[in-house]
Amino acid sequence: MNDAPLALRPLTARSVVLSTLLGHHPPRLPVRALVRVGELFGIAEGTVRVALSRMVAAGDLRQQSGGYALTARLLARQARQDESRAPRTRPWRGAWEIAVVTADGSRPPAERTALRQAMAALRLAELREGSWLRPANLDRPHPPVATAQCTWFTGAPDGDPAALARSLWDLDGWAAHARELLAALDRAETPADRFTVAAAVLRHLLTDPLLPAPLLPDAWPGAALRSRYDAFEAEFRERLRHFLAPGDG
Repeated sequence: MNDAPLALRPLTARSVVLSTLLGHHPPRLPVRALVRVGELFGIAEGTVRVALSRMVAAGDLRQQSGGYALTARLLARQARQDESRAPRTRPWRGAWEIAVVTADGSRPPAERTALRQAMAALRLAELREGSWLRPANLDRPHPPVATAQCTWFTGAPDGDPAALARSLWDLDGWAAHARELLAALDRAETPADRFTVAAAVLRHLLTDPLLPAPLLPDAWPGAALRSRYDAFEAEFRERLRHFLAPGDG
């Protein structure tokens, strides 16, 4: 398959292990299953085992009962991925949530970076420096890093909310890339090809602004992309089930 225009990331032993565990519930697997997944990509058993050891040393994984599991920091990433696939929404009646940074301007760079990461995870967009907003259609808590540095309001724009949304997010660009990924999934012929594209799909879903339907362009591909990823996950879960079967070599 040739998906050069998509610039799909080549999957290393580390990325194969990480993608597999991030997509598995609970996020732990025996070594033999991770080795078998690596074989789908032509990755030797020794290479997978070296990657596992390095990931433990880096704090990404921990050894558990003859296998490996994600550590706490990656469990948070898994939760964000799960949310991107099945977002918790509530009816939207025109309100927007607004966050204004009111913390001391002399905040250290690490705090500023942590806030930006939190706002991105909350799917807020920055109107101008220190002012973040989005439609109030998502049901999720605000983490302490956001509540400590910001004052939160609920309001609504005087103008066209759809025009405001288009100014805050590149909706046409997101939709175009989603359609490219859907086409790449159609072309993917092998499990390894589908795994590679599916990893890119999941990364793209993490950037979906999750806007209410009235603010989205026509034929928004978000639901279709989620559905196709769910189908891939069901296929891959069945493959893992065989890898985990007693006596599987």
